Amino acid sequence: MSRHVSVLLPFVPVRAEQAAPFGAFVQWRGAHALWQGQGSSVEQHQIFTQLSGMGMRMPFGIGVSLMPLRHPLLAALEARTVAASSGHPVVAGFGPGARSFQAAALGEPYASPLTASREYLTLVRALLRGGEVDQRGTYFSYAGTLPQLPAPDVEIGLGVLRPGMARLAGETADVAITWLTPPGYVRDVLMPALREGAEAAGRPVPRVVTFVPTAAAADGRDLVSALAQGSSGHFQGPHYRDMLQRAGVRVRDADHDGIARGLLRTGGMLAGDADEIGAGVAAYHEAGVDEVVLNCAGVALRWGPRAVLTDLDLLFRGNAW
Repeated sequence: MSRHVSVLLPFVPVRAEQAAPFGAFVQWRGAHALWQGQGSSVEQHQIFTQLSGMGMRMPFGIGVSLMPLRHPLLAALEARTVAASSGHPVVAGFGPGARSFQAAALGEPYASPLTASREYLTLVRALLRGGEVDQRGTYFSYAGTLPQLPAPDVEIGLGVLRPGMARLAGETADVAITWLTPPGYVRDVLMPALREGAEAAGRPVPRVVTFVPTAAAADGRDLVSALAQGSSGHFQGPHYRDMLQRAGVRVRDADHDGIARGLLRTGGMLAGDADEIGAGVAAYHEAGVDEVVLNCAGVALRWGPRAVLTDLDLLFRGNAW
């Protein structure tokens, strides 16, 4: 199993220049990749292609793009564009999003998010593979081709929180992408489902990438509150709340600090000095996670991007990972 540590761009940039210090960090400090989530202010693929045009070429990952926003043809084209621009492999992660978002974007939610995700990933993979495609699905269809272009590989990822989506990732994805999933939950719940799906499809088990909210200790910092603020949007999602309860984290409607404390207790958030955070990363690797993505969004919200870079420098200098 490969063991990597990567970095999430901890805010939504307006210009690529704002993201450039994090690109430079990944290049010079030996992080595996730079990741973004779904953007709603600035389109995330364009930030990566702009960084590549500035000479900051590295592995990039998107975890995850929301399926209702783009047809699989556009999704395949955007991911391959980033790979061609950067000269490095790209992880293109996808997910159906919350039912409320599906309804807002589509008029009504997917009756079966699993079916929609299966159709989406199957079509994106077929388009990237080349040749004629003719898929007629309940949610996603296309007949035609994506003109071929020499480019590094695009790994297709699926956002995974619960066993059903994990089994589907085992069947269809190259990468299973998780957020806020404690290491014990990954080991005991998600990994068996991933193996089950892969075995049923006769294919390798996808590698696992997990985003972990992280805050380094410093004088005057309220780490619990910062971590809670950085993940407050996820705490409100019914699918996240269900996963957290399954993982043994007590969930109360308005008590985000309490959820953060539960995640710290179960290892689903990391806080402390370099040794403590390094031990938390190691626990994820031991649970079967191939790539841990440090998510310092809470630190960025409270103390700004420079504080995040200071923290990351401390953590990467203090750990061999």
